[in-house]
Amino acid sequence: MTQTLDWALRVDLLAAATAVAVLAAFATLTLWSGVAAAERGAALRRRISAGVALAIGAMSTHFILMSGQPLPGSPAYDGLALIAAFALAAFGALLCQTLLTTRASPMRWLGAAGVLAAALCGASVLALHALAVEPHIGWRPAALAVALAVGVAGIGAAFWLWSGPRFGARLHRATPAALLLGLTLAALDVAVIDATILPAGSLIAAGQGGTLGGEALTMLALLGGPVVLALLLLVALLEDRFSGLLARAREELQRATYTDPLTRLPNRLMFEDRLKRSAQRADRSDQRLALLFINLDGLKGVNEHYGQHVGDALLRHVGQRLGALCSGREMLARAGGDEFLLLIDDNPDTEAAAQRACALLAELARPCQIEQREHVVSASIGIAMYPEHGAVSRLIPHAAAALSVAKHQGGATHCFYEAGMLSGKRDEMDMLRDLRLAIERGELELFYQPKIHAPSGEITGVEALMRWHHAQRGTVSPEVFIPIAERYGLIHAIGNWLVDDACRQIRAWRNQGLRMRVAINLSVHQLHQPDLAARIGAALQRNRLDAQVLTCEITETLATDDSHDAHGVIDELAALGVHLSIDDFGTGYSNLGRLRALPAEELKIDRGLVLDLATSSDAHAIVDAVVKLAHALGLKVVAEGVETETQQRLLRDLGCHELQGYLFAKPMSARALAQWAMKQEGPRAIDFRASLFGETRAVELI
Repeated sequence: MTQTLDWALRVDLLAAATAVAVLAAFATLTLWSGVAAAERGAALRRRISAGVALAIGAMSTHFILMSGQPLPGSPAYDGLALIAAFALAAFGALLCQTLLTTRASPMRWLGAAGVLAAALCGASVLALHALAVEPHIGWRPAALAVALAVGVAGIGAAFWLWSGPRFGARLHRATPAALLLGLTLAALDVAVIDATILPAGSLIAAGQGGTLGGEALTMLALLGGPVVLALLLLVALLEDRFSGLLARAREELQRATYTDPLTRLPNRLMFEDRLKRSAQRADRSDQRLALLFINLDGLKGVNEHYGQHVGDALLRHVGQRLGALCSGREMLARAGGDEFLLLIDDNPDTEAAAQRACALLAELARPCQIEQREHVVSASIGIAMYPEHGAVSRLIPHAAAALSVAKHQGGATHCFYEAGMLSGKRDEMDMLRDLRLAIERGELELFYQPKIHAPSGEITGVEALMRWHHAQRGTVSPEVFIPIAERYGLIHAIGNWLVDDACRQIRAWRNQGLRMRVAINLSVHQLHQPDLAARIGAALQRNRLDAQVLTCEITETLATDDSHDAHGVIDELAALGVHLSIDDFGTGYSNLGRLRALPAEELKIDRGLVLDLATSSDAHAIVDAVVKLAHALGLKVVAEGVETETQQRLLRDLGCHELQGYLFAKPMSARALAQWAMKQEGPRAIDFRASLFGETRAVELI
């Protein structure tokens, strides 16, 4: 245009245009700042919004500046040409942002600035071309080149401030860049307008179809442009805030997913991910890995005796100890419960893995101070080497199989995996699966072995012994399946079934006229059931039985242990009225003070002492001492495992009250015992005591 802008008169319009341009630049850079951290859909949305914001700013700046130009008549614009100008500015912004994020060279600012400057310059030219002027306006090429150079320099400097090392791309550091970019946008449009030539005698083709009024566009630019830009900026700020909160929540969720909440160590899920990646690196470099499966040997006792909170504190302490021993190339994780996993990925051999295991065992053997009390726990460790001991997916199961062998060897040791270990573990898992269904399928049965009154030779009661009739394995001994039930938490269900079935059978015998006293064995796990006495009482009441018909046998070690939980249950059983018998007496080191205080009524001499009674003077002396001790405490003495006449005579001479063993009868089913009592079949040399027959007492019908 030939007229020169009157800056003194139109400084207000220039200030307004510059303010809109700066606002558009700030909104654009803010939206661009969140593209890299956003998800794919959100990133695309932010890029499009940034392009729209920059196009709105460019077009609003143009209309505000044009409103101050001396034009012949009321200006009007062609709508399609303005849409093309807007689209060119928005596309230039999209292409510019793509160049900024994909080019690693320092020249990316200059290249992106050139693209954006060319797009904005072209948009201004199209907007001026959209003016309905006859004849059409002309251009000064040199002035356009200067405008383009100004745009490239200013935009490039703004990008350097925004994404360079001095300020970075964080939102609060985008303000200087936005200010420079906005000033550049305004200056670029001023330069393009100044490069136009309006021929003398030109007229505005007002009123022609398809044109837009310049005054309306100017008002829209002054009022609507800032509002839209402010909304876009507000949405960007809120999205950044929400994205930050979402990112922190995602981090917390990921941390919770991959971290053990008790010890703050990595959990098994994270360990398995690391194991896979380490195995891939080992394969590429032809190196080895070692996996150590660590299990604490004494944690269950700590939980039972001192409470779960002490056990948790002990686990945290152990985790800290183990973590302090780990180097940078090792990873320690908690697998769950009292189990830990350690990965060594610095190409260890078996000797190095064994030395690591020994160091861990020595560290764990040191006492721990928890709540002013000293606790000592040992550990067992199973070791599996990669790739010698199988694929990476089998490494943890193989280490667990080696751990099981180490525990069966007594614990406090380590063991390497061998091929034969897994078959035994698989067999155990198969048995565990079938044992879970044994009660439901009715495969468990109680057999009964008679107890003989030593002086008279008459049967006075029986001991209930459990048998498992497996469909494929045949009859399985309790010595085989009871340890599995204890190890995997099935002993409570099996123990409850034993109590219920024994009481049911006592009632069935009494309905046939046989008042048989039955002894059942209680395990250490049952004595830590706080509701054991209540369960036994309910079973007796359900079958209308007096508590005196039931004898509960408790091992010597457990009876004289210092466990407060077990003592409380024993006292509750005594209060219930059942007989209490101390089983396997003579195999442990009894606390005689505790033994005297126990509400027991009999001692049961271990079969190992009875077996050596006739051939070992030591065994004879121990049995004699046990009998005299029992007499002094007012306890009845029962000897089990009697197999010879000599053993029977010696035990009778020593003063045993009752005898039990294969010499008299093997364990038999309830039906066989009832038929024997009724003299239908069975040994004839042994009689049932007459008091076992007759009408049931009134107290037992309650």
